Parts: sequence; structure tokens; C-alpha cells
Amino acid sequence: MLPVVAIVGRPNVGKSTLFNRLLGQRKAIVEDVPGVTRDRNYARVDRFDRPFMLIDTGGFEPASEDRLLTQMREQSQLAIEEADIILLVFDGREGLTPSDEEVAAMLRRVEKPVLFLVNKIDGDSQELALGEFYSLGLDDLLPISSAHGRGVGELIDRLHQLMPEEVPPRESEQETRLAVIGRPNVGKSSLINRMLGVERVVANPTAGTTRDSVDTPFVYNRKNYLMIDTAGIRRKGKVSQKLEKFSVVQALKAMERAHIVLVVIDAGEGVTDQDLTVAGYAEEKGRAVLLVVNKWDLVEKDHTTMGQYIKDLRGKFKFLPDAPVVFISALTGQRVSKIMTEVEKLSEEFNRKLSTSAINKVLQEATEAHPPSIFRGKRLKFFYATQTGVRPPTITIFVNRSDGVHFSYQRYLANQFRRALRLTGSPLRIRYQDRRH
Repeated sequence: MLPVVAIVGRPNVGKSTLFNRLLGQRKAIVEDVPGVTRDRNYARVDRFDRPFMLIDTGGFEPASEDRLLTQMREQSQLAIEEADIILLVFDGREGLTPSDEEVAAMLRRVEKPVLFLVNKIDGDSQELALGEFYSLGLDDLLPISSAHGRGVGELIDRLHQLMPEEVPPRESEQETRLAVIGRPNVGKSSLINRMLGVERVVANPTAGTTRDSVDTPFVYNRKNYLMIDTAGIRRKGKVSQKLEKFSVVQALKAMERAHIVLVVIDAGEGVTDQDLTVAGYAEEKGRAVLLVVNKWDLVEKDHTTMGQYIKDLRGKFKFLPDAPVVFISALTGQRVSKIMTEVEKLSEEFNRKLSTSAINKVLQEATEAHPPSIFRGKRLKFFYATQTGVRPPTITIFVNRSDGVHFSYQRYLANQFRRALRLTGSPLRIRYQDRRH
């Protein structure tokens, strides 16, 4: 499991700027693919010695002046529940406020490491502003400038010192790992019990019964699988119930380990932003996705209902045009057996080894049918392609200028490969590598 680092603090203290600084890019970018609803308040940070999940709590509840202190308290409590390390950010220019004092006092009582950061300290002369923050009784304050990067190197060193010890997950090359993802009370635990045939996970109609992920190895058709039941989401108390979006973090952590993600949707409630968020993250991380519509037995239907529902799903999950869909009832067991049938197909594709000659035939035909555009006065030249990985299938294409392959042409080639090689459900990664001659 990745360590989770949460950034908390008042609005406008520079939390999002720090988020982008640690990430190394501006994450708040509109997606190129229409229809992707995604909260960009979390990200995996890979650019330092140890990867970690970073959360900016600022976007989880809209700020309003009359509820400012209440919302700060709620967000900080959520960070306490879910994070391994908490970063409390103060505004060095504005100075210490009663809200800062309230949250700092609360965080000092928790049994988790907290780093206290005074932001907007852009030079040595401004470090005089630290004085009033020491009145909080804090032994260690770290002056930083999120905008200019000052003090961020020291912050990273501190984070690495505080991160929990790495425990390598038990993994097998012969094992396919499934993560069951979904909002509270959509029937994840009941579904897992049906699939495993035993009461492995306590199912309870009260949202939030499952506190942590539970791994269960099982065998299906003489193949090894590992079920990762996040059950979504650790829900503790009224605060968590108010700010359910924060719970997506648990799903993200599980997806880091999974190969195939089962996104469970409540047939009655339909697709929510959180469903799109976790599915979008799965697609971004190269995981195969199976859309599981649960509680189908409770929906009034006629001969057109399923077709219309699928049409609506496809409209919302435009970034997963080929993801298989199954309609089930975990309560009655209706069609649950179809899930593993689809999982087997996805697993086969996910581990598929492609013929080099077939790959290059597709590349040649695709570039001849639709030649790439001119880049800086020269035609792009594609030399050859080869498979360089599985889980998911990964193709590396050697080209004279990899930086000249436009996003739209990358998407065109990906579609050609998927169609010709019959990769309907598994993601496909295509990398471009320079070769001058």
C-alpha cells in the first residue's frame, strides 16, 4: 500500500500550489477525453525515492466564510482517519489566525506524524514571520515557498523519514488480482461473498462496515486469483459520511495492486461522479475495468431497459468504450457467475503476448492509410514496433522524433492496434522511443 500524505489548511494558504509542486506538474488540467468527471485532488507522486499518494483536502467541500472553521475541522479529521502523514499549511504572509490555532491544537493530539509548514516564505527576510507561529508551542516549523520551491527539498527528506516501512506485497506472476471498487452500500461485500461462495467478508446494510482491505486468494478454472476487497472505504463517524468523496483514497490504494478492477454500480442510483473518478483512475493506471451493475433485480424493466441502461453507461464512461458490462444481483446470485467469465477474458488479454510481425503489420498499414503530419518541417518516420511488456500489453514504437507524435495520432494508432489485435477489454500501453537512423 502506498503511504498517504494529506495536505490540510485554510483556503488560499497555498495547498494546491504545494500539491502541484510535489507532483511536478499542474494536475488541474481538463481531460482530453470528453465525459471524464474526475476530482483532481489526489495523485500518485513518483518523482522521488519513494512513491506516495498525495491528497489536497481543499477541494473536498466548497469553502464558505460562515462555515470555514467547521469545514477545516471536518477536512482535518478526514486526514487524520486516512493519511499516514499530515501536512498542515499556514500562510506566512497573512499570519496566524484562530482557525489555524484550532486545527493545530487538534492535530497535535493525534498519534500520526504531522509536519507544520509555513508557506509563502520566499526569502530569508520573510522568515521573521515564523515568530508568531512558534507561539503555538510547536518545536519544529518548516518554512517553504510552494510557488518557488524553497524548502521543498527539505520537506521531501522529512517525508521519507516519516513514511512507514515498506512491506512488499505478496505477489505471484501466476496470480490475477481483482479489486472490488464502489461507493458505500452498493453491495460489494455481498458480491464478494457470492463470488467466493463463503462468508469471507461481513456484509451489512450499514455503509462502511468494512474497515480495511481484505485479501482472499481463490482458484477458478484452475487459475489463481486474489480478491482485494477494499469495500470502498473506511467510514468513521458522521464526518466521513458528510465528506464521502475523501473515501475514494482507499479505492485508489487498492487499484495500485490490482490487475482488474470491478467497478460496482447501484442500478437504482445510477452512475455517480465517484464511480467515474475511480474508473478514470483505473484507466489512467493501465488497469482492466469490468462494470458491474448490482441490484438489477430491484429495477422495473421491459425489453428495452437493459439496452437503454448500457447506452447511458457508454455515454458516461466514454473513456472506457470497450469495458464489459454485467448486470447482477449479489443478493439473489442472479448472473453473478458471468463476472468470472468476463474476468477470465480480461485476464487473458491483460497477459497476452503479441506477435512482432502482427504488430508491425498493423503499424505499417495504419501509417500508410493515414500518414503522420509534418513535425518541424520533416515527416515523422516510424521504424518498427515490438511488445515490451504485459499486464497490460505494452508496445514500444521506434520513431525518428517521439516528441512529434501528436496526441490525436497516438489515439489513432492505439485504436488501430486494439481493433486489429482484438484487444477489446484490456488496456493497451503504447510508448514512443527515439531512433535517429
